[in-house]
Amino acid sequence: MKKVLSILLALSMTLVMDGCAGGSTATGTTDENKVAEDATQGTGTSSDVMSYEEYMAADLDSEVVIEAYVQAKQSWWENQATVYAQDEDGAYFLYNMACSEDDYELLVPGTKIKVTGYKSEWSGEVEIMDGTFEIVKGDKYIAPALDVTEMLGTDELIDYQNQFVEFKGMTVEAAGQDENGNNVAFLYNWDGSGTEGDDLYFNASYNGETYTFTIESYLCDSNTEVYSTVKSLNIGDTIDMEGFLYWYEGANPHITSVTVL
Repeated sequence: MKKVLSILLALSMTLVMDGCAGGSTATGTTDENKVAEDATQGTGTSSDVMSYEEYMAADLDSEVVIEAYVQAKQSWWENQATVYAQDEDGAYFLYNMACSEDDYELLVPGTKIKVTGYKSEWSGEVEIMDGTFEIVKGDKYIAPALDVTEMLGTDELIDYQNQFVEFKGMTVEAAGQDENGNNVAFLYNWDGSGTEGDDLYFNASYNGETYTFTIESYLCDSNTEVYSTVKSLNIGDTIDMEGFLYWYEGANPHITSVTVL
């Protein structure tokens, strides 16, 4: 794969140089010059961009190049951004991607970006690390929520890792106990060691099986509606949820919306 990508990249660069050598006197645009123009202006799809299938088949720690659409921004810190991105075929978690604060403001949902980085895995989560990006002019895309409720507890669920998904008709279960030994519907941090502003962990069941869900505070902080909604849940409530199918030692959905039915 690396060898093929190198050949394609070399061909792309040759076309760019040929286009530049032509100067501004040309009265028409050949197919080759159009490719070069697209590559330099950040429009269109370059030949080195992988399909989602090719990305998933790539070796860990190998360089990957993808194009996808921003769905949500999780965080920005010290010129690094963490972003959820998706296209019609699959989704990507872009971790610590090089990004200025000004550019971070441009990464609004729906924006198409080209990302070059390294495919990595951490506790089951497949992601792109140490990436760089450029904004690609053109169409926008917001992924609809995919209902994966029936996939909970199955091997099939991981095929939709990092996608925007929904869970329907879940029942809130006890997440743990408070300092007085009373069952509670959520915990600050996974073990209850946190305070206001930290991640929220809560449990919900479907067909007799219980699963854990997270409000990732970098993604949805304590000022968001979903954070407040989870804090007000009662054990036994029936809820619908939307969020991103993050993975950590198994499914660890990062929820962005909760509706009490």
